Amino acid sequence: MRLIHNSKGFTLIELMIVVAIIGILAAMAIPVYLRWQAQSRQAEVKVNLSGIFATELAFFGENSRFSGFQDIGFALAGSANRYTYRAMATSVTGGVVSAGAVQAINAGIGTVTPDNTIIAATSSGTGFTATATANLDNDPTIDQWHVNDLKQNLQTPDVNDVGG
Repeated sequence: MRLIHNSKGFTLIELMIVVAIIGILAAMAIPVYLRWQAQSRQAEVKVNLSGIFATELAFFGENSRFSGFQDIGFALAGSANRYTYRAMATSVTGGVVSAGAVQAINAGIGTVTPDNTIIAATSSGTGFTATATANLDNDPTIDQWHVNDLKQNLQTPDVNDVGG
């Protein structure tokens, strides 16, 4: 009797090698994907801080002072923001209303984060600083941004939560 060796398919060793290669590729690709995803989420803060800047300047043109979100009429479209935004309200003369005059637009997604530890939200008759904070990747580091009346630091975070 003749045995016909018609070998079709893969051996167990070949399959294990393919699974190991896929595992190694996934281990390298997942952290890169998560970092890319967090960096894309930072686009939100740049757009919204630019909007705050434009609204503050328009309010200043009419009232000769900067102020908080309620006075200047700034609001976010929708509730899908990841950042908590803060600005300080001022009196009609441009002075600080009170020590607790910081107005916040809280994050709609994720957790409300503490105020920016590098730059505080301020407003006066001559200038303003609005801040934004978020924790994009659930680690101890908070992503912190700010914009002021000179439009400084709109492209560079104060503290970058997204690893490079």
